[in-house]
Amino acid sequence: MRHSKLIPEVNAGSMADIAFLLLIFFLVTATISSDEGINRLLPKECPPGMVCDSEISERNILRIMINNEDDIMIENKRVAISELKEITKTFLDNNGDGTCNYCNGTKVSNASDNPKKVVVSLQNGRHTSYKQFIAVQDELSKAYYELRNTYSMNVLKKPSDKLSKEELKRVKDAYPFILSEAETK
Repeated sequence: MRHSKLIPEVNAGSMADIAFLLLIFFLVTATISSDEGINRLLPKECPPGMVCDSEISERNILRIMINNEDDIMIENKRVAISELKEITKTFLDNNGDGTCNYCNGTKVSNASDNPKKVVVSLQNGRHTSYKQFIAVQDELSKAYYELRNTYSMNVLKKPSDKLSKEELKRVKDAYPFILSEAETK
């Protein structure tokens, strides 16, 4: 008997089908992480019959500019990122018109009347880095958080993480975060 020296062959005809099925399986079962953005709410629509484009006093606008070299300018003066939070807090909590009974400000003439009237105007150059823009946003958020936390402890006598929804609304109404990235008039 003569044995032929044939090499056994593997049928590769269905290999492409198996690879395709595996590809489909991994596409369907894989989770794709979603990126999160900056948590900001858009302003509500103006109710019919109301005037919502009232004039803002220059005293109540904190103008922050990030130029193309990532320098932070407040009222055309260069400031470090480490100073931004304290400058913002001092501006907001000024109590220039004396109507804020919870403010701790010094009532200087070149800062805000009342934290409820403040608009933070944030402008940036065309070549401002995203990293610097987010760093400035973070410092502004920290300033508001610290002022709100102080209000919570001094007025409501509770830490901010123990507030009810109504109390949280009171805190946010005391220090509303009004940020404008548009040109302010």
